[in-house]
Formats: sequence, C-alpha cells, structure tokens
Amino acid sequence: MRAAVAGRARFWGCGGMIDPLSVTAVTGVLGAVGSAMAGEAGKWAWESVGNLAQRMTGRQVAAPAGAEERAELARLLVEGARNDPERARALAAWMSGLADGAPAPADAVPRLLPASTRYFTDRKEPLAALDKEAGRKADGRPRQVLLHGPDGIGTSAVAIHWGAREAHRFPGGQLYADLRAAGPQGAADPATVLRRFLRRLGVPADHLPAGIEDRAELFAALLATRRLLVVLDHAHSAAQVRPLLTAAPGVLTVVTARRPLAGLDALNIPVGPLADKDARRLLTDLAGKHAVTAAKAALPGVLERCAGSPFALRAAAPVLGDAAPRALAGQVPTDPVEAATADRYARLAPNSALAYRRCALRPWPAIDARAAAAATGLSEADAAEALDDLAAAALLETALDGRHRYRPAVRRHAEAAAVREDGLAACATAVHRTVDHYLRLAVGADHAALPQRWHLGPLYAEIGPDGYLDEAAALAVLGAELPNLVEAVAAAEEFAVPGTVCQLVEALWALQLKAGRHDELLPALRAGARAAAAPETGARTAARMHVQLSFALTESQEYGEAERHLVLAADAEEQDGHLRGQATAVETLGLLRLRQWDWDDALECFDRALGLLDGIAEGDSGQADLPRARALLGRHRGRALRGLGRFEPAGVAIEEAVAFFRETDEAYNLARALTDLAQTLIEQRRGPDALPLLDEAAVLLERGGATFHLVPIGVLRALCVNEPE
Repeated sequence: MRAAVAGRARFWGCGGMIDPLSVTAVTGVLGAVGSAMAGEAGKWAWESVGNLAQRMTGRQVAAPAGAEERAELARLLVEGARNDPERARALAAWMSGLADGAPAPADAVPRLLPASTRYFTDRKEPLAALDKEAGRKADGRPRQVLLHGPDGIGTSAVAIHWGAREAHRFPGGQLYADLRAAGPQGAADPATVLRRFLRRLGVPADHLPAGIEDRAELFAALLATRRLLVVLDHAHSAAQVRPLLTAAPGVLTVVTARRPLAGLDALNIPVGPLADKDARRLLTDLAGKHAVTAAKAALPGVLERCAGSPFALRAAAPVLGDAAPRALAGQVPTDPVEAATADRYARLAPNSALAYRRCALRPWPAIDARAAAAATGLSEADAAEALDDLAAAALLETALDGRHRYRPAVRRHAEAAAVREDGLAACATAVHRTVDHYLRLAVGADHAALPQRWHLGPLYAEIGPDGYLDEAAALAVLGAELPNLVEAVAAAEEFAVPGTVCQLVEALWALQLKAGRHDELLPALRAGARAAAAPETGARTAARMHVQLSFALTESQEYGEAERHLVLAADAEEQDGHLRGQATAVETLGLLRLRQWDWDDALECFDRALGLLDGIAEGDSGQADLPRARALLGRHRGRALRGLGRFEPAGVAIEEAVAFFRETDEAYNLARALTDLAQTLIEQRRGPDALPLLDEAAVLLERGGATFHLVPIGVLRALCVNEPE
C-alpha cells in the first residue's frame, strides 16, 4: 500500500525521482496509473503499460486487478529489465515519459470559502471553541469540528465567518462544499465533491482517479503537509462526510449539520438561538434604529415569532413596520423558519408566487429563467423578473453564475403550497414541461457537440445542432447543466415516461465521451438501463442504453457489470435484426478487452464488428454511416494490433482512419487517430516522425474543447524525447 501511495504521489507531481529498476517504485506507478483511469491520460498510460508488458515478457499479460497482481507485474518488468539492456531502456523510457509528461505539482491554493455575512451577531461560545480546536497542539488526533443546530439557526454563518476571520491560520487555502446539493439522492455525492476539491488543488481533470477510494487517498496525500481549512456545509450523515476527512495535522475540517451525526468522531459544538438582546441587535443592524424604534410596540411579538432564528429575523427586518404577519389565517407555523417563509410568500406578487411554487416541484440544482418559464408558462422575461423577486425576498439563493436554488426548508414549503393551491394535475404538468425543456436543451447541445454520430431519439431530427458557436460551446452548456439533466432523468423515471428517460440519456453521450464525467452520470445511465426494460422501449433504444451504461462502468473499472450490459445490448440488437447496433455493442466489448490487455480478444471483437457491418445492405438502417463506422473500427483494430506488437499492420489500419477523418473534416476523431498513430510510431522508435502528428492533434482537440484528451499528448511528446537509442 505504501508503494502505491508513493507512486501515485509521484505520478501527480508530488514526489521525488523514480527508479525504473525498483520493484517498489514500478509497483507504485502501476497503482497510480490504475487509479487514474477516469482520466484520458490514465487510460492511455494503462494501455501503454499493457503494450510494454507484452513486449518485455514476450507473451500476453492480463491486466492486474489488485495490489498483489500489480506487484507481480512489476517484478516481471523489473526482472526482464535487469536481464536485458534493451528491455531496461524500454522500461526507463516509459517511466521517464510518464514522469516528464505528468502535470506540475498539485500546489494550487484554493479560496472556496463564500463571503461572510456583513451583520454577524454574538456566537462567542462556538467561535471560542473553534479557536481552541484550531490552536491545540498536534497530538495525532484529527482536527474535526461539527457545528449543529436546526435549520436557519446559523451554523453555516458561524463556520464561514470564523473561516474568514481566521484565514491567516491557513496559508494552504480554504476548501468549501455545500453537501445539501439537490438531486436524485438529495445530497451531494462525496465522489463528486472530491472531484471538485482535487481540481481546485491543482489536479488536472484528465488525472483524476476513477474510484472514490483512490480520490480520497490522493486527497489525503495532497493535504498531508498543508495548513488548510475544509468546510463541509449541511452534511446529511457521517457516511457522506467520511471520505472527505483527513488526519493531516495542519488541516481543520468544520462540518455543519442540523443534528449530531452518529458515527462522526468530531468535536460537537451546538449552535442555538440568539439571545433576546442579540436578536434585537441583529434587527437593528438590518432594519436600522429608526425602523426598530417605530416598531417598538410590535417588537416583542416579532422577537417571539422569530425565536432567535437569524433566518427569521432577516425575513422580518424589511417589513418590521408591518406588525401583523401575512401568513395564511389558521396556518401560522410554530417553527420560526417556516413562519418566516410563509410570511414572505404571502407578500409575493402573483407571478413571483407562481414561480415560487412551480419551480419547487423537483429539487432542481440550479434554476434559470428558461427553466422557470417552462415550469410556469410565463414568458422568459417575466420568469426572470419573478426569480429576481424571489431572490430579493431571500426565498431563493443565488449562485455566482446567476442561477438560483432553494433552501431545503423553503422548498418544502413551496412544494406543499403548490400541491395545496394548484392541485396535483397542474403540478405534474409543470414538471413535465420542465423536463421537456431540459430534454430539448440536451438534445440540441449534444447534437452540436457530436454532430457526426448516428442518433436514435426523434428530437434529434427536429431540433438539429441548436445554434451553438462550436462544439466546445455546446459541450460547455451540457457540462453546466449536468446536475439538472440528471435530475430531469430522475423525474422522468418517477413519472413513468421511459421514452423521455432514454432520450435524455442518449443526449448525455457527448458528456461521456468528451468530458469523462462518468461518476456524475451514473445515476442517470442506470435509470436509462432500467427504462430499457419497459415494453414500449424499442430494442435499438434499449441496446443504446446498455451500451452507454457499459461505457461508464468500464471507465469506472466495473468490468464485470459492463460486460453484462454489453451482452444485453448485443442480444437486443440481434433480436431486432439491427446489424449496425449489434456491431456497436461488439465494438464496445472490444474496447473493454483493450482495457483488460486482452489484445487477441479485442482484435477478434473488432473483426467481428466489421463482419456485421459488411452484412448491412443498401437501404438498411445504418447504411449511410458505414464508412465512418469502419474508420472507427480501423483505429481500434490498430490499437489491438499494436498491443500484439504487430506495428506495421497497426500503422496501416490507423493511417486509413486518419485519411477518412481528415477527408470528412471530423476533427475530434482525427485528433484521436493521429494520437494513436503517433504512439505506434514511437513504439517503433520513430519519435521524430510522431511529433508533427502530436502537434496537429493538440490543436484540433483544443479547438473542439476536448481538453480531456490533451494530457496523453504531453506524455507521448516526453516519450519522443526519452526514446531509447
């Protein structure tokens, strides 16, 4: 385990020199490469070490599936290198190429803590407890604090205010995550939070580990020598928080929650209501002395109703002169947050009240004017004005990008109001309209991000590539809307609309292929596979769902499950007589075999897929796509042949793919084929011939926004420089 951690640290630019003839060092790098396969650099490096193992051992070696198998492979590689100078040079070049092409040390200083509130009152005891925990002598115990209290009481404000006040304690920076993120699971996924944290610490997206355990391990390694603050806001459970914790002596982790979290070994600090004098002070700060004096007669009732809740006091301040709260008669809540929310809602204009209710029917992670217009039937301009009104009334929170979301307690009130005032039928219609909005957005953006691929969903023909400047712009929109798209899939599944589920999932393909955000997409992809079982889902669509899920599972190294879904996809296509789809399923199985270093079986899959394409007659489904499909398979065949050490036929197969994609002006696949051709040349010791191909591929990928695939080019350039003589 220590070798794997050390190897990962070096792979991410955090360690010293690697000895290519050290079993421990090679084992560590194999572990680092294996953990990094969520990124394109990791996938490339994994396939390249499989090629190297084939050449150095003279036989096909199965991809190692664990620490023991990695150590055994390292012993084989080092033994071969020690006994053969030629093999030693090859191993040294591979190790040097990885080291030189790795990213710079992950030493970014994150500043993610939100701005503190201007009017912060009292809280002397929690602040003093935080000071004490942060300042105590390191004794092996992790510095972990849990601030807990009911919704709206100000636990977040305490954590953020203290972090801002004490920023000088943490020269390594501040990390912040809101763990209440809306979505199908109702809480932020720790794997997604780790992705964001690692990116902010300087780890390139292409080098992020695939699994949560490897991400947590890398996170802990990067924080081991830093003095840094981590704030985990609105935690749901100890299980959600645990992968984000570290025992690093210079790190203080502050967790906030509504209640103590069983199983979390942290210093518990309760945050209670403000005392009466502090509540008066906060009201005075917010409303001004004149307003408080004018409302003197009503003030005791306002303070009683707010019950020391900062949220309720902030709600009361703008309308302090109105002594009678406007909550609905007979429905005055006893909870101060609910009472304040009801009071604010009662004061809304009709359009704003409508938007408040209809946008709350699903836990949309980020609401903009277009989504609000879809939910309400208002014009986009009127919807934008309503959202601004809701934000001004603090019924919505506003993110830096201008989009909005609800506090959980506020959304619960709004959803209940929608059911009560609008009825279930109107609520269902609003959700369907919102889901349709996201479906149309996703289809248009996916079509523009990958215009050449074949499509199944009927909306692709209707919408087309929906007016985006270029492929990169379309991919950026999909990335920004990803959480909403996953929630839209969940809503469509809950409303039993499998056709919509499948069309939405199909529209996520560009995000899978070009952005690699497989862990975030998995809930939606699994919903697509479940929808595939519905009687009304056609065989071709069902197969596409299984293929997309298998692709993500492969990237997540869940090979057994990935293969089961590919078998289901191939069976569905075969029963339907759809040779083009069957060929895709078999081709994807071949890609899985490449990942497993089973070059012979991979080549057999690609050849079988080509045979299926040859059976497509004039006028059959998929006939128009045959040249492109054969070019893609040619590129993959070249990769399998290269793994078998058959470099000349590998080069020929990839060159044919390059020629096709150059002729059809398909930049993305041309760049990928050029990269594969360059690697084949490098493995034949023709590094100078490979360099111009790598330069061209880099330009094409940058223009297309597919930066996810750029890192292998840097590693290959390094291999050209370190080519053995």
